[in-house]
Amino acid sequence: MFNKLRKHSEEARRAPAPRPLVSRQHNLFEAAAAYVTACAENDYDKSMEAARWVSPEALSFGVNELACRAVIALARERDESPQTVARTLLGLPAA
Repeated sequence: MFNKLRKHSEEARRAPAPRPLVSRQHNLFEAAAAYVTACAENDYDKSMEAARWVSPEALSFGVNELACRAVIALARERDESPQTVARTLLGLPAA
């Protein structure tokens, strides 16, 4: 019995160590998209998970870029100015 145990322990020492799991790196735009989507769906857990993917500064930049692109796309679709669309989305009176 001890010989079997010794044999298994020697084999385990010779075996290559398992490679550590490498988590996939997310870029700031993926984080921003996941964060904003989760917030829109009121999913606190998913929004907090996405917020951990990048630094707060990077997330802020990504969310800002997403907002700009969304306002521009809606403005083109509605044939309105980006300012009008942004104010409408925020429930502000026309400037």
